Amino acid sequence: MWVDAGGHKRHHRFERALMRSAARLTYTQVQKAKDGILDDATRPLIDTVIAPLYGAYEALDRARLARGTLDLDIPEKKIQVDDKGNVTGVSVRERFESHKLIEEFMILANVAAAEALEAAHQPVMYRVHDEPSLEKLEALRTTLQTVGIKLAKGQVMQPRHFMQILEKADKIPQREMVHQIVLRTQAQAQYDPANIGHFGLALRRYAHFTSPIRRYADLLVHRALITGFGLGEGGLPPDAVITASDTAQHISMAERRAAKAEREVVDRYAALYLKDRVGARFPGRVGGVTRFGLFVTLAETGADGLVPISTLPNDFYHHDEARNRLVGSRNGRVFGLGDLVTVRLLDADPVTGSLVLALSDSDADVDLPLPPRHASSPFQRARDGQRPGKAGKSGKDRKSAKNAPKRRR
Repeated sequence: MWVDAGGHKRHHRFERALMRSAARLTYTQVQKAKDGILDDATRPLIDTVIAPLYGAYEALDRARLARGTLDLDIPEKKIQVDDKGNVTGVSVRERFESHKLIEEFMILANVAAAEALEAAHQPVMYRVHDEPSLEKLEALRTTLQTVGIKLAKGQVMQPRHFMQILEKADKIPQREMVHQIVLRTQAQAQYDPANIGHFGLALRRYAHFTSPIRRYADLLVHRALITGFGLGEGGLPPDAVITASDTAQHISMAERRAAKAEREVVDRYAALYLKDRVGARFPGRVGGVTRFGLFVTLAETGADGLVPISTLPNDFYHHDEARNRLVGSRNGRVFGLGDLVTVRLLDADPVTGSLVLALSDSDADVDLPLPPRHASSPFQRARDGQRPGKAGKSGKDRKSAKNAPKRRR
């Protein structure tokens, strides 16, 4: 790919080749090298490879900002496991500029693949992302009002408008919550042989190309390129066009199923890690308010737990759905989105991946009976339907949580 100083791809070429890695550098190594901390592997590459790569990335990043893409910062949990399979830690994974560098080059390669297949008159398995629905935009507008961010009614939303919301959120304590609800407002990206563009990336055409060993959509794109450019064996089968719609539905469904499995595994590992810390206190932030309690994200691990409404300070609490808060009828105490709280861990269930919490203060920090464990408990229903930050309604539009670059695409 040839990129000019403005970050625009001038042209590209596809070849069938083998790649030999000269150094197998990690994201951390590359970031350290960029920051001036060199090792034996990066020292000979800093001037000839790493610095030019960052120069090209900076040009692409400027073009992305000018295009007005949606760039969400959603923390990813990192599970540390020892050789015996014991969980030794749960933390929030660091996100480096080196991650963003690779991400921008992958996005550009994906665009090049879609353009090349269209030019070769080959079927394209597009990665499409539709505009948010009016219903979700209205729910977002209502939620944003509770944290002092206004969203005009009837406004035709573009990715840059969502970025303006996120910029405002950077100045308030509810920053992470706003990123989460903006994420859930988005339509779910999927695969489709018919192109409608990619809303979040503000791109007219986009296809997944960079990971053929782990995504079937990318393998289909590779096969189409092989066929379209006469690159030898391994092209598309003769019925590829006829079965394209069914294939797109299947791989979109498989992606959602895999993302759900990944979330559940991470939740169960987190619960396993915290199981031996029942009774401990943790700082956290309210990330969701429902009629049955509060979702709290723990600062230390990023794990989410439920504070059942029955464990709140003795009162009858009214769920103010419009303002995303619980309000005590007698004492007037209010619990709302973004509130900083200290909680005590009542229970951690590795089988379900659920955490049960209680507020830890002079009013609420008492010995409390645990809610019964059963599959239809509010926490269990909420895990698949209502993620933290989505108040009062269910929704399954949560993106794959493997890593940040993946989310953006």
